[in-house]
Amino acid sequence: MAGVFEVFIETHFSAAHALRGYEGDCARTHGHNWKVRFYVQCRQLDAIGIGIDFRTIEEKVNSVLSGLDHRNLSDLPPFQEENPTSENIARYLYQELGRHLNHSDARISRVEVSETPHAGASYWEE
Repeated sequence: MAGVFEVFIETHFSAAHALRGYEGDCARTHGHNWKVRFYVQCRQLDAIGIGIDFRTIEEKVNSVLSGLDHRNLSDLPPFQEENPTSENIARYLYQELGRHLNHSDARISRVEVSETPHAGASYWEE
């Protein structure tokens, strides 16, 4: 069986959202300091033992998160038709980072998004 390496970086962004159709406090605009963990799978290591440089992941992640940071997510095009829930944000980040990062030797494998220290969601594709 071929081995797979999985590396991750953890970062955060701050943003507001409101959940349309939700009965409760979250229907009103409120903010979170979202914690996000991005996992990347690598099947090969380079000559010095690195699958993908953490700096490469961070650069791609920062470019994706810059469009969300200090914004009202409910107003952004990706969340016009669906609520900016932790689940939908995780899927959005997975797909966006995949467009910027995936190549033959490395690919995004999972994204975890936490809106509080005790609650969050993960997204990956099989």
